[in-house]
Amino acid sequence: MPEILDQLASARLVPVVVLDDAAHARPLAGALVEGGLPVAEVTFRTAAAVESIREMAADGRVLVGAGTVLTPAQVDEAVDAGAQYVVSPGFSREVVDRCAERGVLALPGAVTATEVQAAFAAGITTVKFFPAETSGGAAAIKALSAPFGDVRFVPTGGIGATNLAEYLSLPSVAAVGGSWMVPRGAIAEGRFDDVAAMVADAVALTR
Repeated sequence: MPEILDQLASARLVPVVVLDDAAHARPLAGALVEGGLPVAEVTFRTAAAVESIREMAADGRVLVGAGTVLTPAQVDEAVDAGAQYVVSPGFSREVVDRCAERGVLALPGAVTATEVQAAFAAGITTVKFFPAETSGGAAAIKALSAPFGDVRFVPTGGIGATNLAEYLSLPSVAAVGGSWMVPRGAIAEGRFDDVAAMVADAVALTR
């Protein structure tokens, strides 16, 4: 599991993907690779999520995770489909424990000191900070990093090209999640060349 965290930290960006049709999963994988960001968090917000994870995992070129995972049963669905990490909007001990049982990285959400401490007590050293902008943004992460020096954050929510650098400048930020480079509409319309270009632009911002 540490190697998955290392891969996410190396990428610096985690595209948060909503797929309405699993037929778009492999073309999207191609667009992510072409854009230089072979990582995806496929959210459990549509009925196509599990099959989309399965298709992207089978493609073999992208580090695929499952997002918006709320229950242990969804952990099983995601891992059975090939997800290599699991992201939740909040902290659920049951979800974290099931991830441990299945041998996959858990990234639970935590935005308060109490939530971060609960995650840390469960053995989690990297948490999703969601929703980032409405929960205090980079300033809040900087403040939480003082008492929780061993915890790293993956902020997601309200982050885009204009404020990405503010988050990436923080030593405690492992990577940033965002959907601006993988817009749902462009994917649904099959505009994968456009998606690849947006991904490439996003990657350029990290440099």
